[in-house]
Amino acid sequence: MGFFDTEENIEQYLKMAEGYDGKELIKVLKTYLKRGSSVLELGMGPGKDLDILRRTYKAAGSDNAQLFLDRYKKKHAQADLLLLDAVTMETKRKFDCIYSNKVLQHLTKRKLKSSITNQMKVLKKKGLLFHSLWYGTGEEHYEGLTFLYHTANSFVSVLPEGLELLEWKRYKEFKADDSFYAILRKK
Repeated sequence: MGFFDTEENIEQYLKMAEGYDGKELIKVLKTYLKRGSSVLELGMGPGKDLDILRRTYKAAGSDNAQLFLDRYKKKHAQADLLLLDAVTMETKRKFDCIYSNKVLQHLTKRKLKSSITNQMKVLKKKGLLFHSLWYGTGEEHYEGLTFLYHTANSFVSVLPEGLELLEWKRYKEFKADDSFYAILRKK
């Protein structure tokens, strides 16, 4: 059983994430991706970023935790949601962009490389990947969750062939430069 498979842990996560969303990240995405494009959010959690993405894009949300999908569906019956593993990316659908906000840091380097390789199969030609992660080195473990930190070099080292790095930038989530986002285009 995973961390996000119990109501208690979901509630704990919601309290921790209160007041945070990807509004600023999505502003950056808008400079690269035209209105009306299809976007898949990986690891949508409670759906804060999905709400923002849906205002501009044909956005679908995904999570590997059915509880998050069920909660979101109760409030947004027409929402396009997928139960999806971020590593295997088992869907036949194709998207103009795949977006995640602090999701992929839960993957080991090997799984991260597999995830991005499989994300490329779900992207349309010239599609974008937009991912934010924690900046730093090392890893932490909390109640069964892994948090793997990345630098520019460690992140780029897991990227498969066929991607062009458009932008990589550090930003503040809790404190100066504790996070970064990367925007990549499928060649």
